[in-house]
Amino acid sequence: MTELATMDFHPQPQAGQPKPWAFPAPERGTLDNGLTVLRCHRPGQQVVAVEVLLAAPLEAEPAGLDGLATIMARAFSEGTDKLSAEEFAAELERCGATLDAHADHPGVRLSLEVPVSRLPKALGLLADALRAPAFAESEVERLVRNRLDEIPHETANPARRAAKELSKELFPATSRMSRPRQGTEETVQKIDSAAVRAFFDKHVRPATSTAVIVGDLTGVDLDALLAETLGDWTGSSAEPRPVPSVAADDTGRVIIVDRPGAVQTQLLIGRVGADRHDRVWPAQVLGTYCLGGTLTSRLDRVLREEKGYTYGVRAFGQVLRAAPDGTGIAMLAISGSVDTPNTGPALDDLWKVLRTLAAEGLTDAERDIAVQNLVGVAPLKFETAAAVAGTLADQVEQYLPDDYQATLYQQLAATGTVEATAAAVSAFPVDRLVTVLVGDAAQIQEPVKALGIGEVTVVSAE
Repeated sequence: MTELATMDFHPQPQAGQPKPWAFPAPERGTLDNGLTVLRCHRPGQQVVAVEVLLAAPLEAEPAGLDGLATIMARAFSEGTDKLSAEEFAAELERCGATLDAHADHPGVRLSLEVPVSRLPKALGLLADALRAPAFAESEVERLVRNRLDEIPHETANPARRAAKELSKELFPATSRMSRPRQGTEETVQKIDSAAVRAFFDKHVRPATSTAVIVGDLTGVDLDALLAETLGDWTGSSAEPRPVPSVAADDTGRVIIVDRPGAVQTQLLIGRVGADRHDRVWPAQVLGTYCLGGTLTSRLDRVLREEKGYTYGVRAFGQVLRAAPDGTGIAMLAISGSVDTPNTGPALDDLWKVLRTLAAEGLTDAERDIAVQNLVGVAPLKFETAAAVAGTLADQVEQYLPDDYQATLYQQLAATGTVEATAAAVSAFPVDRLVTVLVGDAAQIQEPVKALGIGEVTVVSAE
């Protein structure tokens, strides 16, 4: 009789003890040239992320030159006093590095990612870009042409068009907030190399800038490396620019951006609220998430799952401009798209969701799921050095303490259902919302008027 073969099984792995997680705490210092540096050692992160924040806000752009900060940001990677644009790009590629830059209301930000083994070379290139950018006339002219080519595509994009109109409606024409962040055709075409150089000379210097460096810094003499690279960047000292106060008009009203023949209507419903310095922010984050932060939130449950009007509707809060004294502002908004015939019914149901929220509040189950989703996934959200560096840079940009993000998660976990409800209702009051609809006015104007959610105005899409 043949013996049956036996199998030896390895012992079943046992789960270890969960390790407590907190958002990484940076070490803060200042170089001799006045540059503030935040460093954060993250073992295992072999791709280092560097963020440099420059105090060159959009409101500092000269009158009639909206988009100048954007052109300057893009020009940083277009050559230095040592390298042409092509040579600079080739050196970055040789390092396996990427360098991006963009301008927004708070200022200009440069973002570098590079393997830690190539960090010295890449930091040297970044330092040269800041110390002595070429701003060659031919390169600036090319960047201006590229930007002018982008504008028609943005105008044709319903979501971008809606955002442009909402900013124009909320803020007075004298405020930089009311106008496109990257400029218009009229303003961009006036930008030249001399204007870029003058803006750089006036606003970019180490004493008002911050560098954030995150990654596995084992064996890296960062002090020496910084001294040889970003430490060589010189510039005069200067007081930080005062942050101007901004007024906003959130009188309930509807603006239809007419797109004859559109088969869908883009919705953007918004108003202005307090920034992250306000004590209500954690509860507002939680309440807004319950309202429209994910596929299982209230708005999607009604408009997507029950009615089939849309692929998804989202509610969110986005800081526009922070201030040291807490007088900054954030955009509170609901966005999505619906098919044209259902524009009226979808808006009607959306307002019913908001009224029901005010009348009945959130449930404990909704609150618990939101906390689990926001707090529970945090360790995964910040697995990369770039994610950590970006959040630390946001904190600097918004005048927040270095432990803000870690504290926020504790506050979210401690926020109750009643607090989250009150914050969401306060964020989206049914009679104080500016509604922008990009769609076919001939089909949607009358059904929207009948809802009584505010005076309806039709404007051209151009």
